[in-house]
Amino acid sequence: MKLLEVNNLKTYFKTSKGMLKAVDDVSFDLEHGEALGLVGESGCGKTTSALSIARLLPKEGRIVGGQILLDGRDVIPAPESELRRRRWTDVSIIFQGAMNALNPVMTVGKQISEAIVLHENSSEADALHKTKGLLDLVEIPSDRYKHYPHEFSGGMKQRAMIAMALACDPKLIIGDEPTTALDVMIQAQILNLLERLRRELSMGMILITHDLAILGETCDKIAVMYAGKIVETGSVKDIFEDARHPYTKRLIGCFPNVKGPKVVPDGIEGFPPNLLDPPSGCAFHPRCEFACDICKIQMPESVNVGGKHVVACHLKEARQ
Repeated sequence: MKLLEVNNLKTYFKTSKGMLKAVDDVSFDLEHGEALGLVGESGCGKTTSALSIARLLPKEGRIVGGQILLDGRDVIPAPESELRRRRWTDVSIIFQGAMNALNPVMTVGKQISEAIVLHENSSEADALHKTKGLLDLVEIPSDRYKHYPHEFSGGMKQRAMIAMALACDPKLIIGDEPTTALDVMIQAQILNLLERLRRELSMGMILITHDLAILGETCDKIAVMYAGKIVETGSVKDIFEDARHPYTKRLIGCFPNVKGPKVVPDGIEGFPPNLLDPPSGCAFHPRCEFACDICKIQMPESVNVGGKHVVACHLKEARQ
């Protein structure tokens, strides 16, 4: 049984200007211990997909279709009481900008142990013992549990948030831009830490980012999102060495090749579409240099092009 199966997920937001289709017919899956990278420009639906899995959508958001099977059980119709438990024991999220989410008037250790006491019915002493172990696990000296957030560096705050996410031994951890606002060296340390923990603890992991470059050594497979849909899915090798969708190719082209000639990377012309009024057909066609007539009127179907490599594009070269 797969750890996670997302089937034809549709998550919409009700706004004063109409219905915004943030996630529109998205499907992907995750094996136990596997890591998936969700990548795409801002506003493409990555975070909304994560919030849908954890059932943490704001009140304007609603799942209007599809399935989210976590260990075979659909979380969409689950009651709130079950969701509260499963959010820590089954799925946990490291939110974007999480290092600013620590309570400044509580010690870091208290904030971590609080979750353990609440969700595992542990005593204060047992929770403190586990908290010290978690701090050691994320490479923070365990005696720092008595310190307050302002006494931690940015990288240590992020490690503390990872320790908190691991407090109840989740089967799936979701990192939503977990290295935002950190310098490059600290980013690398945090990503290496997440990768090590995933392998040691046999957790599933979803890493959300707009930066394809950080996924190469941390994920097993990548799903590329655009305008609320997944346009290409494949192994890291498939995506980096045999990208088929024009959007995926342009994303890769946005980053410099350190082994290639020293040239300024190309950007992607234009802007992502307004999801209140998305274009007909393939949503990428207004920005695609290869767009043809059918791209403007018909949504492309997802086609398997080898192994687990799937692409949704009308181009003959992409589908072969």
